[in-house]
Amino acid sequence: MGFLESFKMGLDLFWSLLTADPVLTIFILLFFCGSLFFVFIINTITEQRLRKSGILEIDKMSGRKFEEYLQALLKARGYYVQFTPASGDYGADLILTTKGKKIIVQAKRYKKNVGVKAVQEIASARNYYRADNCWVITNSFFTEQAKRLASSNQVRLVDRKQLTNWMILEGKRRERAQ
Repeated sequence: MGFLESFKMGLDLFWSLLTADPVLTIFILLFFCGSLFFVFIINTITEQRLRKSGILEIDKMSGRKFEEYLQALLKARGYYVQFTPASGDYGADLILTTKGKKIIVQAKRYKKNVGVKAVQEIASARNYYRADNCWVITNSFFTEQAKRLASSNQVRLVDRKQLTNWMILEGKRRERAQ
């Protein structure tokens, strides 16, 4: 039996179920329409949240612009922020200070998932900068290997979802201030 014959048989079975009992037909149609409506609502909410956060603009930025954006965002979150030198930065892009603590940050504006190399670089830069903590912040996500290495080296990973949440919170703070 070929694919088309199987598909036709499936459609015939589905049609016979729909036409066999009017109550069942209504239930199936309501379930199908409700499911489509639910998916539409979830997608709409997700898109609005992304547009409001500005994450789509970040996806278009250069790496340096992303670092500058993070500087402004983290400054608004209460950190004193400095850039490291463009070359010879030993794996750190930003240095944050707050309440006597020093945090170094590696910014990764990627289209793909961030791997272990970013975690290795920031973890090794911790001693050079005499930092208390180290973070990798991305507009993307992290590989499982990067998550495991970060966990064993006390590296905080900030992925797309958390960055978006920070951005939304900052947007709400700005709205309240106006």
